[in-house]
Amino acid sequence: MAENPSTQENVPVTAPAAVEAPVEQGNEWPEISTDHPLAKLLEKLPEILEKADYNSVYGLTLVPEGSFHTKLILQKFLRANANDVGAAEQQLIATLKWRKKFKPEATLTEEHHPKFTGLGYVVELAGVKDSENKTDVAAFNIYGVAKGKEELIFGDLEEFLRWRVGVMELTLSKLNLADATKPIPNYGDGPDPYQAIQVHDYLNVSFLRQNPYSKAAASKTIELFKSYYPETLSRKFFINIPAVMGWVFTAMKAVLPAETVRKFSVLSYGNTLVNELGDSIPVVYGGKGGELVDIGEELRFAAEAQPSASP
Repeated sequence: MAENPSTQENVPVTAPAAVEAPVEQGNEWPEISTDHPLAKLLEKLPEILEKADYNSVYGLTLVPEGSFHTKLILQKFLRANANDVGAAEQQLIATLKWRKKFKPEATLTEEHHPKFTGLGYVVELAGVKDSENKTDVAAFNIYGVAKGKEELIFGDLEEFLRWRVGVMELTLSKLNLADATKPIPNYGDGPDPYQAIQVHDYLNVSFLRQNPYSKAAASKTIELFKSYYPETLSRKFFINIPAVMGWVFTAMKAVLPAETVRKFSVLSYGNTLVNELGDSIPVVYGGKGGELVDIGEELRFAAEAQPSASP
């Protein structure tokens, strides 16, 4: 567990190191034809920005001229929608409107309630199996920390979502998209190198009787990330899942898109995660990277109020 935030200073979130994907020199996007989905979406961009009255996604500013980094973001929305330009356009508009209202970037510098301490960490991993990147970014969500405190942690849904979005924004900041130089391949032509890994640890979590507060929070989080964070996750691991609960994930696969299901892995034992992600993961998961609390980064937390001394 992390130290109680009342006994430690809040450390500002620092600028992340770049994710070192194999890159081409420069930041030129390959030439595309006028009927290419990216060209069509780019043509619509001025109208999209006008409708949304906002122009920032994942820390990058979208410009009508179609800069390299603008194309990077548009390509993510196209890939998420199988090159359906109309669907990508609508999702981008909705995302921009949501970001203008919710202000997710602010969650990186806000002081969150200390009740969320130990629930979410972001870790940079080296040598991940089957990854072309030298360094990958992983978010670890430790749901067992909430056991017996579900109403406290999940009861204020807006407060929880600002913290949860903050963990996602911290994760994406570690991808260092502003320094990206390698174009994202077209839909179906290879992996997007600018994605993160997500690990959901369910140790000590009961699946037989789900708390209504945690259920509502999970449902809203899934809806929000599906709508406004396309093409941000390369793989998602559900670990410490009892074998008898495998049917839950089988049922989940039946209603989710095949592309989403392809990214899922379910592990009964947390210490077998090393076989999937390599030795740089935390020791609790079979790796040699150190303790999660030591190598993982959390958001900022407000200091807990101390009781007044008796006169």
